[in-house]
Amino acid sequence: MAEKKLYIGGLSYGTSENTLKEGFSPAGNVVSAKIIIDKMTGRSKGFGFVEFATSEEAAKAIEMFNNKDFDGRNIKVSEARPQESKPRSGGFNRDGGKSW
Repeated sequence: MAEKKLYIGGLSYGTSENTLKEGFSPAGNVVSAKIIIDKMTGRSKGFGFVEFATSEEAAKAIEMFNNKDFDGRNIKVSEARPQESKPRSGGFNRDGGKSW
């Protein structure tokens, strides 16, 4: 069975990875729980990911937790989409962006 990752949005800024893992464990075997942290401020961005051992457990978690109260906030739970590759930033265009 393939592991299944879920996107969790609308989290309280005080929610920890441990709270996330424990909170979602009634749905099944939580393989990992990750809160996304803003690199500049060190604070939670208010979303994260929970990974389950099976697709069935992930589906159960969506049913149990989507649009429900979790740690004082109404959260959104859905299948995580693959991360899109972003263009690298910080570079500069030598010709000022003009096409010659």
